[in-house]
Amino acid sequence: MRREPDFLQNLRAEFADGRQWMDRVIVMVFAVLAGLSIVGFTLLSDATFGLYKSGREVFWWAPLVWTPALTALIVWAVRRWAPGASGSGVPQVLVALAPDTPLADRGRFASLRLSLFKILGVSASLLAGLSVGRQGPSVQIGAGVMLAARRWLSPNSGISTRELLVAGGAVGLAAAFNTPLGGIVFAIEELSRKLQDRSSGLMLAAIVVGGLVSVSAFGSLSYFGRVKAEDLTWWNLIGPALVVSVFAGLLGGLMSRLLLASFTGLPDRFCAYRRKRPVAFAAACGFVVAVIAVVTNGETAGMGHQHTHALLAAGSTEGQTPLVFTGLKFLASWISSWAGVPAGMFGPALSIGAGLGADVAWLFNSPHTAALIALGMCGFLAGVTQTPITAMIIVMEMTDGHSMVLSLITCALLASGISRMISRPLYSSMATTMAERLK
Repeated sequence: MRREPDFLQNLRAEFADGRQWMDRVIVMVFAVLAGLSIVGFTLLSDATFGLYKSGREVFWWAPLVWTPALTALIVWAVRRWAPGASGSGVPQVLVALAPDTPLADRGRFASLRLSLFKILGVSASLLAGLSVGRQGPSVQIGAGVMLAARRWLSPNSGISTRELLVAGGAVGLAAAFNTPLGGIVFAIEELSRKLQDRSSGLMLAAIVVGGLVSVSAFGSLSYFGRVKAEDLTWWNLIGPALVVSVFAGLLGGLMSRLLLASFTGLPDRFCAYRRKRPVAFAAACGFVVAVIAVVTNGETAGMGHQHTHALLAAGSTEGQTPLVFTGLKFLASWISSWAGVPAGMFGPALSIGAGLGADVAWLFNSPHTAALIALGMCGFLAGVTQTPITAMIIVMEMTDGHSMVLSLITCALLASGISRMISRPLYSSMATTMAERLK
């Protein structure tokens, strides 16, 4: 028969090992540093994108020159000094997490140096006016900062490199979206399906602490603004909700497939030219994105959060051009990623999903525009990433849509299921390709 725990004995044992508590303090300190790095990244990204908008307002034609030139410069610099900083950042963390990745090679995918280059690279991409996000890159930035704690931990700390990477990546996402719960769910659903029992509580605490740094800096409001979407139940608006979910899954799967094809390369002349002249190809991609930005008066540049916030705040489709923004933002986001710059997809995915929800609301002349926009954001993000629980939690926290939990999770699961029929999982497939290139 097992004995009941002895409280006093366990309390003495808990405080007897001072080094263990020092290790815990170190983890928390680096969690705070990871959160602060994302706060600084957010401020720098906003500042650089603000400079782009200011320049475009003075000279409408400036992006046609500025965007391709800076895109080419970014790709050249990343390929020369930090190849591991290109792309989203989530696949790099997955490769670093893989058990068969040699310890010596993990620094090629997550480190303080790469975190710095990632911050500068994404900020420069936003300065160029590309359609990129900062949430995916925040995962790699947070993981790199958190991994640096390893050198300060004792050999008997019981905290593995894998756990530091998972916690750091989750801190990055939690701080980027201002959604601590979303970071925890992302850590479980995408980065790691298992944490060691002996330190899982410490890692979850680190994720929360790192996420709260962003909340302390920017307040409880989300980056898209906290707009309460009205309750949407599937039995009183099943038609538009199903249409949003199905098209979010189809478009999300298509985006995932295009991104994978662009990353792995196909036997076509475009990919062949990219392999032969990557910098010139990046300039061409930048020019296409610039043309789209000029046509849309800058709406498709950056993450698109301003457009999304305007849609949610208005709660209607009045003044919006149906279908145009969604299609052009989709195209601009894919081409921006194809260029090879440091670029995330979370932010643009939410923007595209919001446009899709607004389009469906316009098509059905629905009075529930805000709710359909929230469903579109959730569905398209779930379709691209194929992480439905994470998508649901992030959108729920960002829109204050707690009354829509059942609708959001149904939409996310349906969209993710449809996406899986079209494309392989985006991040894990990219990570597999990166790992194969190591061999």
